[in-house]
Amino acid sequence: MKTLVAQRLWRWNLVAGLLTTIIGVMVLAWPGPPILIASTLFGVYLLISGLAELTVAFTMHRSAATRVMFFISGATSLVLAILALRLYGNGYAVPLLALWLGIGFLLQGSAGVAAGIGARNLPDRGWYIVAGIVSVIAGIVVLVWPFDSITALTLAAGIWLLVIGISQLVLGFQTRKAASTAHRFLDGSAEHPAAQ
Repeated sequence: MKTLVAQRLWRWNLVAGLLTTIIGVMVLAWPGPPILIASTLFGVYLLISGLAELTVAFTMHRSAATRVMFFISGATSLVLAILALRLYGNGYAVPLLALWLGIGFLLQGSAGVAAGIGARNLPDRGWYIVAGIVSVIAGIVVLVWPFDSITALTLAAGIWLLVIGISQLVLGFQTRKAASTAHRFLDGSAEHPAAQ
């Protein structure tokens, strides 16, 4: 059963890492995109990550506190995605977009740290904690740094999306390795019950 959960987790982390990295590259490819393009890309990121976190909250067998954290993070990310996708080029658009991104990064990072700390049987749970801390740091930077232009915001957010995406990819491969090792161990112990 634990290997089944690990197999799902590594796939989710790999897909999330790829999507986050692609969105980070897209954001960095357009230096100073119009606010509508930036808010759409960030909104898509928040939408995908929010849906994924809600799925994790309802399908993975974890502690109640971890599931609640994933639910809060996912629901908030969906709300922030809707707000980002409805954003128009008003004078307050850049600070609002920075606020929404920062909150999204903070909540996603907090959920990752909670998963790493709360799930003692999670394969390579240290990587969940590291990826969560990276996301929390990204949230703090985006919230604290005074962005006065969409160019500065997209540059900072694009770099952080790349860092978060790469950490999710590493996490996915580490979880896959742990799941594969556990699967081989379980297969080996089933074939040789006398060796136990």
